[in-house]
Amino acid sequence: MFRINDLMRKGVKGKVFPGGVLLVSKNDSIVFFEAFGYANIFSKRIMTKNTIFDLASLTKPLATTLAVIKLIQQGKLELEQNLGTVLPEFIFTEKEQISIKNLLCHNSGLPDYKSYYIELLKISYYFRKKALRNFLIKEPLLYKTGKNVLYSDLGFMILNWVVEKVSGRSLDYFVTQNIYRPLGLEYLFFAHFNSGRKRGPFAATELCPWRKILLNGLVHDDNAYAVGGIEGHAGLFGTAMDVKKLLSVLLSVFHECSSEFIFKKDLIHKFFEQQQGSDRALGFDTPSLVDSSCGSHFSKRSVGHLGFTGTSFWMDLDRSIIVILLTNRVHPSRNNNKMKKFRPILHDTVMEIML
Repeated sequence: MFRINDLMRKGVKGKVFPGGVLLVSKNDSIVFFEAFGYANIFSKRIMTKNTIFDLASLTKPLATTLAVIKLIQQGKLELEQNLGTVLPEFIFTEKEQISIKNLLCHNSGLPDYKSYYIELLKISYYFRKKALRNFLIKEPLLYKTGKNVLYSDLGFMILNWVVEKVSGRSLDYFVTQNIYRPLGLEYLFFAHFNSGRKRGPFAATELCPWRKILLNGLVHDDNAYAVGGIEGHAGLFGTAMDVKKLLSVLLSVFHECSSEFIFKKDLIHKFFEQQQGSDRALGFDTPSLVDSSCGSHFSKRSVGHLGFTGTSFWMDLDRSIIVILLTNRVHPSRNNNKMKKFRPILHDTVMEIML
């Protein structure tokens, strides 16, 4: 494992990220788990294996997508169901016929990102969620639903709304009560403003230019922050170990060697299947044919996801290998894009050793 240690140390020294935690497991056994560098470069707080990270877009597969799976299992939602049948606000709009499946595989026609937070911050906090949803209703589609694949935060904001409407609970409450708590995952949670509980230690993220503070335990994503920290595209925090525990459950259900009652194997198989004409599964990424972040050694049957803050996971379904890389690459500034080159090199190094 010297090569992996050396590469992670070079990542810190080369300022790819101030600090990071790397966890590798095979057949549910941890084969590598180490922390490197700093959780906070200003206080010189060392990164540890139990550091809590802003998981950013890992929220999409590890919270929102799993909530959708759970609601489908409960018979409260269907993949082919369209928005008009779930959210009456979309009736008589061009989004009425967008299906839950379209949102999960990013071919709804919605834009990738909009800086709604600029307008939301002008509104009283208690009216921001409604205002955000009005923006989503009015947002024009960029193309016809089903025509193109465009990774979209907006689609997962709508899925958050769907989960809330169908379950009668907020996304954070629903996933905690139905998934995280039954699995004993204490360190997967939404760090929303009114949680009343300050956990830690956190990996610091950005010295935010408009919030004028160093973000530490507050969600980095601007739109999620504006509405209090709970959204379908961002807001989840967690440790490498709890991410691993959750992924291990999904993997064991996929291989039909689990008695877990949380997820059903047929749905996990369906959600992990690469969609036709896309390099995405339902709520998860799959290895792209060119320049994949997971490198060149993961099997075609692999799923994963990236997070803007410098987080990622990849899970090789055929080989039962999980690689979780959590870093604070946006600390102290998001203007650091060295991770794009680093990730595939790291994954190739890990897989060459594992194979």
